[in-house]
Amino acid sequence: MKLSPFALTLTLLPAGQLLADTFERDQALRLPDVLISANRQVEARNDSSAANTVFTREDIDRLQPSSVTDLLRRVPGVQVGQTGGRGSLPGIYIRGTKPAQSLVLVDGQRIGNSTSGDSNLQHINIEQVERVEVLRGSRSVIYGSDAIGGVIQIFTRRGGEQGLQPRMHMGFGSNQAWERSLGLSGGNAQTRFNLGASLDETAGINRTHASYPSDGDHDEYRNRAISLSLSHALNNDIEIGANLLDNQGKSAFDNPFGRFDMNTFESVQQQPYSEFTVSSVSSYVDARINDLWKTRLEFGHSENREKTLDKLSDERSVFNTYRDSVNWQNDLNLDERNSLILGGDWYEDRINSSTAFDEDSRWNRAAFIQHRYQADSFSTELGLRRDQNQQFGGQNSWSGTFTLPLNPDNDVLLTYSEGFRAPTFNDLYYPDFSNPALKPETSKSYELQWRSQLTQSSRLEASLYRTDLQDAIIFGSNNRPANVASARINGFEAALKQELFGWQSNLGVAIIDPRDRDSGHTLARRARRTLSLDLDRQFDRLGVGASWQAVSSSYDDENNQQPLGGYALLGLRSSWALNRELKLELKVDNLLDKGYSRALYSHDGSQYGYREEGRAWMFGVTWMPDI
Repeated sequence: MKLSPFALTLTLLPAGQLLADTFERDQALRLPDVLISANRQVEARNDSSAANTVFTREDIDRLQPSSVTDLLRRVPGVQVGQTGGRGSLPGIYIRGTKPAQSLVLVDGQRIGNSTSGDSNLQHINIEQVERVEVLRGSRSVIYGSDAIGGVIQIFTRRGGEQGLQPRMHMGFGSNQAWERSLGLSGGNAQTRFNLGASLDETAGINRTHASYPSDGDHDEYRNRAISLSLSHALNNDIEIGANLLDNQGKSAFDNPFGRFDMNTFESVQQQPYSEFTVSSVSSYVDARINDLWKTRLEFGHSENREKTLDKLSDERSVFNTYRDSVNWQNDLNLDERNSLILGGDWYEDRINSSTAFDEDSRWNRAAFIQHRYQADSFSTELGLRRDQNQQFGGQNSWSGTFTLPLNPDNDVLLTYSEGFRAPTFNDLYYPDFSNPALKPETSKSYELQWRSQLTQSSRLEASLYRTDLQDAIIFGSNNRPANVASARINGFEAALKQELFGWQSNLGVAIIDPRDRDSGHTLARRARRTLSLDLDRQFDRLGVGASWQAVSSSYDDENNQQPLGGYALLGLRSSWALNRELKLELKVDNLLDKGYSRALYSHDGSQYGYREEGRAWMFGVTWMPDI
């Protein structure tokens, strides 16, 4: 595998050492062989203790995903369960953990909803994304709460190295889907910027089968987004910058349960829709104090706002959450063999809701330390974090990794990590359905990794792991949550990247056994086997590709009485560069028009599956003029 000069330089540095180059992170965001999220610093992917998957902007353009969740389905060990097509709420299950047990970041900022724990990833417009990194396995030592299953970090588009580069994209497809985006990036030796705007619309599909007549319409979706990134080098040692991502729109949905009318004591029809905002803004100062010490200070603010309305009534509800945060990290290269990460986090969550919560704010502060030792024949990583939360008090998290290089092309890693998830505002304070005495959910994970450069064009990464969950929060018979559940998850996953006869292939396989310890039942909405395969080849100006994703059967409920059938989806894509400035794109998803469901709903005492989109095509034009 051929490395770029920047990546090659990075791999030759002592473990943990950062580059002194200006715009170091901006350069790293374009490279597939480096990683930022694992330790909040630029490092070679193979030096990280975290099992990881990276998608660069080049990968996104090649794969032509319609959304971030579409991209995540390609990650081994990650399952996506939606409730009815584009714009519907997705459940992201990393290594068999539930959605609220994985952390989602945008440019380093938490974007999860602090009332429900949902990430609302479905609203992040893929045109505003430069890079996606997925870490599988607990990273609570670095990030604290929620990072039990893993971490997903999205980086917004960045500016170019020199001059101005405009771009425009327009697409049209099935179900009256439109994609429109404009962008301008540029830079010089001191300053880089990117400004982008996009508008996606679709008439959608009817998400439910049997339901109320009012749910028989198609559920439209509209998303308008803007992004801005700006970085400026004050000198060779100090860089400042800011990043902004704002997604707003409207999402219609079906409510097959109906609305309960307190006057008639009956369920009545609805045509509900939500007006949403998912936004994040951050600023930072990156400074090299000397050859051994680099520091980074970040300030962030994120908002997750949702107003739900009904076309057939004046019913409305508001759930708005806000988060302010500060992170300070210091990276120290003590000598050629020892490096240290020292840092502190603070964030405060606030809510503004039409529902009166018993508490509407809480803070969390933390300190963490991680040491890495690089010997001639092995390396170690040991970390500790202490969180202090206004609601539940203190929580410690430990992690440790032992890495043994068998030879220059094969590494074996043994990892132990602890994680936790703080209860949400809904868990703690929702009127009549909460429990303020809840403790955090906790986890202990054990993992064996094997990383092998099989040939110059073939790489295999495999993991065998076990996760034990304690004090898991479930709703009891009194409709209040309690720390009464425990689970164990055994799993195997592998990713094989291969280039053969000009074809680039990426194969991901995962096998999991997620069990409730008390009942022995399989955890809900977790398929035991998943497979993803992407094949791509470039013929001069013509690019062609195919995707195949297979998911085994699962259960929609914890009692394993409501089965969800398995399915396999085939997609095709192509692109044709007419010249250096203009490119045409065409893709067909679910080519065989497979009907499938990732979740069930109840209506009139029967169970039905939410519809997902059938065969769908999209034709697009991308123009990037030279100026």
